[in-house]
Amino acid sequence: MNKTTKHILYMSVALGMLIYAVPRLSIGEGWTLPTIFSVAWLLFALAIVASHLHAILRVDEEMDAQLDRVKKHRRRQLAQLIERRLVRRGQ
Repeated sequence: MNKTTKHILYMSVALGMLIYAVPRLSIGEGWTLPTIFSVAWLLFALAIVASHLHAILRVDEEMDAQLDRVKKHRRRQLAQLIERRLVRRGQ
């Protein structure tokens, strides 16, 4: 199962929870404790859906590619540093 499939699955579960829970939440009765809990729960659930949608749409694809280039460059630098130190010790 690849990452996109997992994100779609998890977003579907979160949307299912929202569809199931929204009619049961007590909103609109003033600022009571159950209302505050309902609003907080809705915000967290929507944040989860948004994060999975963000991953599915691959908004940060360019940033991921740039990070991969930086990681490869650092690995090359580290390999060169280790090689130089080994050569110095061998002399």
